[in-house]
Amino acid sequence: MTHDDALMKKGLRVRTAVLGREHVRNSFTRGDEYTRTIAEVTTRVAWGMVWSRPGLSRKYRSLLNLGALIALGAGEELRVHIRGALRNGLTRREIAEAIIHCAMYAGFPRAAEARRAMAEVFADIDRKRRVAPPKRR
Repeated sequence: MTHDDALMKKGLRVRTAVLGREHVRNSFTRGDEYTRTIAEVTTRVAWGMVWSRPGLSRKYRSLLNLGALIALGAGEELRVHIRGALRNGLTRREIAEAIIHCAMYAGFPRAAEARRAMAEVFADIDRKRRVAPPKRR
């Protein structure tokens, strides 16, 4: 993985802030030379160029992503971006409202799939909070 160019560094910073260190690391370490190439292009273009633009906040970008991913029926990617949306300041209620809103435009089956993805992500987050070891002082 080459992180020597400015666009890649910017993309890694933004992608890590939104999706988390583990997710980003896995996108580069799992798979093979072909999947790593896609991860590099995604990091440079989507995260280094588009997500880094000044015109919209990360919160708004997350909301747009949720709508697009719901409309596409992209369940796995939606799960990743629900976590990112929470990191970017969307509340659970706002995410649920986005799904309801998208039901009118993307269809109820897509919204039902999104609701299941949301419920799984929220349950996973809550489960991890319950079993997290106490913080050291």
